[in-house]
Amino acid sequence: MTAGHPDAGRPAPVAPPRGPAAPLHGGLWRRVPLPVLLAAGLLVLAVSAVLAIGVGAVAIPPGEVAGALWRAATGAPQHGPDDFIVVQLRLPRVIEAMTVGAGLAGAGTIVQAIVRNPIADPYVLGLSSGASLGAVTVITTLGIGFAGSLTLPLAAFAGAAGTGILVFLLARTRAGLAAGPLVMTGVAAGSLLSGVTSFLLLRGSADAAQDVMFWLLGSLSGAQWRLAAISGTLTGASLAVLLLRGHRLNILALGDESAAALGMRPGLARAGFFALAALLTGAAVSVAGAIGFIGLVMPNLARMLVGADSRRVIPFGALIGAVILLWADTAARTVLAPSEVPIGILTAFIGVPIFIAAVRTQPGALP
Repeated sequence: MTAGHPDAGRPAPVAPPRGPAAPLHGGLWRRVPLPVLLAAGLLVLAVSAVLAIGVGAVAIPPGEVAGALWRAATGAPQHGPDDFIVVQLRLPRVIEAMTVGAGLAGAGTIVQAIVRNPIADPYVLGLSSGASLGAVTVITTLGIGFAGSLTLPLAAFAGAAGTGILVFLLARTRAGLAAGPLVMTGVAAGSLLSGVTSFLLLRGSADAAQDVMFWLLGSLSGAQWRLAAISGTLTGASLAVLLLRGHRLNILALGDESAAALGMRPGLARAGFFALAALLTGAAVSVAGAIGFIGLVMPNLARMLVGADSRRVIPFGALIGAVILLWADTAARTVLAPSEVPIGILTAFIGVPIFIAAVRTQPGALP
């Protein structure tokens, strides 16, 4: 290339890296326009919400559920106890289930992109372990009764946020925040915090230990409107920011050298996305406990269906995460009624068969 060439001084095009971390552009529904996919997903989510609200000790037909929701939205007078059950008891729990599922799926999408590994999830960076330690500390020292209302969620969120700050400070080098140190620091921090959590569990009372184990496996039994509003606001805002930055997540997934050649500062970008992942994880775990599987599998399932473009994976993965966690929670509160099953058990039973079926039908879609 000569000095007079019009492309002189411009960086040479960088080919995407080949290997397990390279983005693929396949997907069973890759040719379907994104608005069509989102419209269909929102319809499935809305129908699922109406059906889930009607399931319980008092069965309520979908038509009556829809009527109660309409009256609540328009401010019309309530019609009997069914309206109270729908609006005050079941609707907050359904909203929490949807926002937690969407938030964990979004966090998993971020983590898998910034560490360039399809089997990564928020647990890898220690965020869930930090949230668990915050909640367990409150339960074992103050008691689950005192930990009601906003105390337990605030403690869990503080634990996730504190862990995120600690991992960031320890993993950052002069070159910025690289994927390798971030993963190793997150795994080490998560192991340490899990050890502290186990110690608190052992020294606590039997009643506290039972409460802790139920919380560690995930539960939405404490759902209330205040928590649903806070969690929904944080999750919605974070997902909106993530969606607007989806193209940068695509570039970051190519690797640091390719991202730098395309004008991005990978360390700074990774730090920003890491903060978003910490916020999404903290908002989810603080109201539902440490629910596994969603952050790991939903992004991969979305990539197999709609392709690897993060601008498609983020909204579609959030929708399927919301739907699956909604039905997992519905099963958790009904299969052994009046007792509840920890929701983390149900996410595995519902999601794993779906994921395995997708892998068998689309074996080349995973990175």
